[in-house]
Parts: sequence; structure tokens; C-alpha cells
Amino acid sequence: MPESKLKFVVPAIGAVVAVVGGVAVYTYLFKGPVGDISGAVGSAKLVPESALMTTYISTDDQVWAKLQQFGTPEAQKLLVKSLEDFNKNTFKGSDISYEKDIKPWIGGVMIAVLPPNKTQPAQLQIPTNRTNQPLKVQQSTNMLMVIGIKDKLTALNFASKLKNQKGVKSREIDYKGEKITETIENGRPTYSVVVNNSHLILAPEKQAVEKAIDTYKGQPSFASKEGANRLLSQNVNLQNTLVQVYVPDYSGMVQQLATASAQGKTLPPQTLSQLKQVKSMVAGVGVDDQGVRVKAIANLDPQLSKFQYQNTPAKILTQFPGDTFALISGNGISRGWQTFTEQSKDYPEVQQTLQQIRTQLKSADIDLDKEIFGWMDGEFGIGAVPSNQGVLASVGFGGALVFDTSDRKTAEATFTKLDNLAKAQRINIANRNIGGKDVTEWQIPRQGALLSHGWLDQDTVFLALGGPVADALAATKSPSLAQSDTFKNVTGSLQQPNGGYFYLDMDKTVTFVNRFAGQGRPIPPDVNAILSSIRGFAATATSPDKSTSQLEVLLALKPSQK
Repeated sequence: MPESKLKFVVPAIGAVVAVVGGVAVYTYLFKGPVGDISGAVGSAKLVPESALMTTYISTDDQVWAKLQQFGTPEAQKLLVKSLEDFNKNTFKGSDISYEKDIKPWIGGVMIAVLPPNKTQPAQLQIPTNRTNQPLKVQQSTNMLMVIGIKDKLTALNFASKLKNQKGVKSREIDYKGEKITETIENGRPTYSVVVNNSHLILAPEKQAVEKAIDTYKGQPSFASKEGANRLLSQNVNLQNTLVQVYVPDYSGMVQQLATASAQGKTLPPQTLSQLKQVKSMVAGVGVDDQGVRVKAIANLDPQLSKFQYQNTPAKILTQFPGDTFALISGNGISRGWQTFTEQSKDYPEVQQTLQQIRTQLKSADIDLDKEIFGWMDGEFGIGAVPSNQGVLASVGFGGALVFDTSDRKTAEATFTKLDNLAKAQRINIANRNIGGKDVTEWQIPRQGALLSHGWLDQDTVFLALGGPVADALAATKSPSLAQSDTFKNVTGSLQQPNGGYFYLDMDKTVTFVNRFAGQGRPIPPDVNAILSSIRGFAATATSPDKSTSQLEVLLALKPSQK
């Protein structure tokens, strides 16, 4: 970005976005303005009803200060440097200071996405390309910002200071008794207006500001929009909310944004039908004693949603060894596969690919739907387990797949067919007893087992990549993953019961990442510092009824070292 672009901060829309981003940096270091999440409703009353979605960013320093309890010294040093760089670059060439000129007056910030501008072709001078063919002109995404003003006098002084910046031209435009300020810098205009001495409205298009003024004077607002009003009051049950997002018409938003994208494509009817399963959504980001938490609530159309959600008993977690460092668990793969195949009928390309796979497996006397996925009707888990011996010693870890089934007969028949296929490829098939359990191994000469499978109990079968992983699963040594301190610390605060977990032990994962990076380009120190501040990552989903789906994600952070 040219230096002249950095001289003007507000009301230039691009620079305001930078300021909002910078708020996160400043407030992480416990220097942030006030403007808690309760201000979202007041800001939404100034956003036109036509808005596709809104995002409200809290600038309450008490909320952001909760992040003080996390972070390694290296990570905090990195943030300090980022703060210094932000100051130098954003305010370079001007006498503007965030601490003195912006922090004292700025409140919460709402960013609204309005419907794309519909410019009439007759109003455009269509350029041509080298072949003299008209270039396609796309609709542009329409943005509007509503910034709370908590100190009117300081804000007024800041506005006066901005007018004296070099290279900035401004003029006032009257619209229905309100003064819109048009600011032009390097030929690019930005429009702003202060309403009721309590909010600053900004946009790159004058029409957006005019619509906000109309809303202020009584036209329907986003706060009164059907669906949006409920979302604004819907509690996502987060402590210390930093950001909240509101989408009252999910499929409509995606469709309009897709049309306004660079490709300008209209969504196919099949895709739109899938999107309509989600009616609306609210999501939030907050910070608590465990770290940074994200929660999202989707309101579904039960008539369109085909997938039947079920909670998992979480018993599968006891089958994985305690040093498992990555896991995906859930329930009912067979039901998910059935839903997928039904929906694939609307997509010829997917249907063709599925048919090719079915035909190939059929030549080996295997039925994809019945013998691969049909018996996977219970709980399942897919994990990564450390392994420093055998075939995967150079990799350092192997894989473990565990399935509960009510159809053991079909599962056994499937594994028998797979073993016979391996024999036909001259792979040595051997049997071994591990901890009293019969295990079948696919062996590589002088290297050990590449793949193993066996039954952990009457209804639970496992498939292991790497001989040591099979030993860890079949021997059932304590503690299990469910008893692991790291797993309990990272997942223990997530809602239960749930539909399963995505889990990552960051310390162990970073060890393997560094191991592979050492063979090529090492991880940059700043990235490593951030990763070292993370204890783990976990996500889960729940569905209290057919009309609601909830997602919860936790970035578990390590306590700060004082």
C-alpha cells in the first residue's frame, strides 16, 4: 500500500477495518476501548432491513483483558512486536495516535453486508478486452459500518484533526437534514455521517449511508427484521463475548454473495436446496478460563433436513490409547452414507464417480454400500497414535480405526474378502494373539505389519496402520484416551452428550510437524511461538431437536507464565 494511503485513518473505510483489527491487538495487551456485546441491538437499529448479515465486535477492554491469562512469553513478545508494527505502519506519516485519538471515543463496531449494488448496464461504460469483447462487470459487495461513540467531545476533536491531514479533501452533502461527509483521498471517496451523536456510520458507497439515514428516521431496520430480531436476542451462552455474527437468511445470503463474486455464478438448484436446510444462524467468539471458544447455532428446516442426528455414548474413546494425539469420533456412518448417496442423485458428476467405484469393487465381489459402509451403524473413532517401530517408524505415528457394529457377520465377511485380495497381491497374511485377542496382520518382509484388524469385543472391530498401533489397541493398556489428562482438559468443558469429537493435542502435533519440517524448511519462530501457546483444539456438535443444530469449538490455551 502506498504511504499516502496510510495517512488517513477514519472515516476511510479500509483504514477503519484496520483499526478494528488493531483493536484486537491492543486489547490483547489490555489496552482497548469500551463497547460490550449488549450494544449490538442499538447498532442494528441503524442497519437497513435489507442487510444480509451483520458482525458485531465488542471493544470492551474488560472482556478482551481476559486473554491476559494465556500465552507463553515468546507469544506475548510476538504480540508486542505486532502492536509496534501496527502503530508504525497504520499511522505512518501522520500525527494520529490510537491511544490518544481513537481509543477514548470508540465503542462497539458493527459491520453489515448489504445486498450487492445493482448497477444498470446503461449507466456503465463497459470496457473491452484485447479481442474487443465486452468485459463482464460484476456487482460489488456493499458494506456498511456502524461505530459506537462513547465520548462525543473526543470524537469531535478527532474528526477535526482528520480534516487537517494532507491529501484529503472533504465536503458535506445534505440528505434529509443529516450531513453526510464525503471524503476523497487519492480519488477514492468514502461517506460518513454521525447520527444522534451516538454512532458514526461509514461506507464506501453514498447510497449505503443514505439507507442507514432512512433507517434512523424510521424505515425498517435489521433489528426489526423477521428472524434477525430473534437472532440478536438469542444467547449463544458464551462468557466474555468478543464477536457475534447474525445471519437471518442463510441460503439467501450465500446465493446473493455467490452472484456478486468474481465468477458471478448463480447457484444450481440442487445446491440451493441443500443450503435451504439452514434457515438462519448466529455465532459468537468468547474467552473463558479454558481459552477462546466459538459457538454457532443453526436454525434448521426440519422438513428439508434429511440427516437424523444422534448423540454418541462416547464409549469408543476407551478403546484408544492415552497417547492418541488426534481423533475424529461420531456415530452412524451407515446413516450418513445413505443420506450422501440419496443427495448425490442430484449431482450427475458425483453419481458417476460413485457408480465407477461400485463397479470396480463389484469386480472384486465387494458391495460398496452393504459390505463397506452398511455395517458401520454404531459409534466410530479414527485416531492418530505415536509409533516409533515397524513399517511406520520413519513417520512416527500410525492410524487407528475403531467401529461398533450390530452386524458382525457382514463385517467379518468383508474383512475376509479384503484379506483374500491381499493374498492375491502376494501380501503375507498372518495371525497373532495380542492380549488374548486374535489379530490378522498384513505383513511386509523384515518390516513387520503394515495393516492389522481384529475384534476388541463382540461388537467392536479395529483396523490399525502399523504393528505397534495394533498392539496398543488390542492390549488395552491404561490409561485410555478418555482418561488422558490432556484430552479431559481440552474436551471436558464441551457440551455433553454430543455427536462426537474432533480433538487435537497440540504439543504432540507440533512435535511431529517439527520433525517433518526439519527435513525441509523449519517452522518460522513466530509461528512456533503461537503454536506453543496452544494446549489443544476440540470441536463437537449437538442437536437438541430437529430444528436446531449447535457447533462448539474450543482453542484451549496454556496459562500465561508469570
